[in-house]
Amino acid sequence: MRTTIALKALMAVTGIVMLAFLVLHMLGNLKIFFGPEDFNAYSHWLRTLLIPFLHYGWFLWILRVVLVVSVVGHIGSAIVLTKRDRAARPVRYRHAPPASSTYATRTLRYGGAILALFVVFHILDLTTGDANPHFTEGHPYQNLTASFDRWYVAVFYMLAVVLLGLHVQHGLRSAARTLGVAAGRQRAFAALGTALAAVLTAGFLSVPVAVLAGAVS
Repeated sequence: MRTTIALKALMAVTGIVMLAFLVLHMLGNLKIFFGPEDFNAYSHWLRTLLIPFLHYGWFLWILRVVLVVSVVGHIGSAIVLTKRDRAARPVRYRHAPPASSTYATRTLRYGGAILALFVVFHILDLTTGDANPHFTEGHPYQNLTASFDRWYVAVFYMLAVVLLGLHVQHGLRSAARTLGVAAGRQRAFAALGTALAAVLTAGFLSVPVAVLAGAVS
């Protein structure tokens, strides 16, 4: 029982860490609308954070390590909890659970798996350049626009963003419940989850839509 509670808490905390990153990442992405100079300067600034305490680029690597640990912890906890849930109830419910509950569960599980695959592609596309034939080191603005100029990449990105919004909407409410937030405040967290999901979805979608429309090039 204690292990299950610990896994749920780990899942909630790692989810909050990733949510904080997503908000900052979205705000950074929106700088693309200020042009290549601003966007590239922002990218360079991230690599010089905390210098001379850290060497060039170390801040980003520390951030990547924290995110990788959070992703692994989040997915690992979800897998273990899912297996335990199925083992505890090998026979299906005679009466189906509420549709909203089933929808939320599917969103969190299957949407999370698709998002994990997208993260791998996103890194290969815009961090290492292995999946981007027009990738040029040190030119993030050009790399991003070149990536979204491929309509199928933009569509995949937009699909992942929609799934991300659904994941955030249900995940924040679940995290509040797991961390023991009072029942009376859970509605507020549900509303916050919906608002954050809407803002993140709109913010992330705006970039590929602008590139495809020719507003950013």
